[in-house]
Amino acid sequence: MPISFSRRSLLAIWVAAAFTFGATPRLAADLTWSASTGWQVEGASLAGLTGTQGRTALDLMNKARREEEAGSRGSAIKAYEKIARKYTGSIYAPEALYRAAYLLDQRKQYYKSFLDFQELLRRYPNTKRFNEIIGEQYRIASALIDGAHNRAWGWFPTFSNRTRGIEFFEVILLNAPYSDYAPLALMDIARGNQFIKSTEDAIDALDRLINNYPQSVLAPVAYLKLGDLHASLTEGPKYDQAATKEAMTYYEDYMILYPGDSNIAVAAAGVDKMKTVLALSKIYIGDFYFYRRLNYTAARVFYNEAITAYPDSTPARTAKKRLTDLDARMAKDSVRPKTAPKKRFWFF
Repeated sequence: MPISFSRRSLLAIWVAAAFTFGATPRLAADLTWSASTGWQVEGASLAGLTGTQGRTALDLMNKARREEEAGSRGSAIKAYEKIARKYTGSIYAPEALYRAAYLLDQRKQYYKSFLDFQELLRRYPNTKRFNEIIGEQYRIASALIDGAHNRAWGWFPTFSNRTRGIEFFEVILLNAPYSDYAPLALMDIARGNQFIKSTEDAIDALDRLINNYPQSVLAPVAYLKLGDLHASLTEGPKYDQAATKEAMTYYEDYMILYPGDSNIAVAAAGVDKMKTVLALSKIYIGDFYFYRRLNYTAARVFYNEAITAYPDSTPARTAKKRLTDLDARMAKDSVRPKTAPKKRFWFF
């Protein structure tokens, strides 16, 4: 039987492989830029290159930066990416990848920019710019979620692609699961899925947030959003009430966990609405047994459940009236004379 993987599983495998293979340790030297002197390495012996190769790499870095400063971003990107490919073990490579990714973002080539930042993290996971790069990736993914148009070749705008933004947020989550960006990424994954009308995936993201990051400041918001999303799946009292019960659970959990939060009234209104729908659903079922099947015992059970579901509410008062009508009907039926069954004649 062939093995199938979900999109999230594939992302996990890809990122795990990226950080396992081909990672190059960070060189213990710093690379600085000055317009007057060009790129300089603090400790030339730590540049990772020597002799002619080292001078060639430095010349290419200076050429790329001059083109960048002159506004020739396309040429600078090509030069930086060439350095990153050719001099992988040098101190120039991570800086070249960073500059290429930065310039690609400036040209709104969001996809390539994100992937160059990811390549930098793959090769140099110990980079001192780790948090900065995660921040840049987060900003790119957010722009895509908000509908930004990636530009092919740096000038031709393509269609917006929120799904790509969601995928990038999943990569960020795998890159830095213990950072402050992780719960933010999950919240944005939920937001992106709402944009593309994928409510179940939005619920999944928020559920991961409250389970994996319960201490996050976003957890209360996630509980409320989970209540709202489940409520949006409720089709009314005449349909299945699984989503109604889920919504009510999240609203009530929010009220229990965050009693002093400013949105308590919003959650209470959500509970009120869901309880009303649930109680009405019991009345509809009770009416079916009362009026259509004349099954008074079953009808009584559902009317009582409506009262239990939301006492002292309008549906509860309706259910009580139905019980009064039911008792009157049963009393009337009990005094009605019973007619003998008609005789039937069989002809053979």
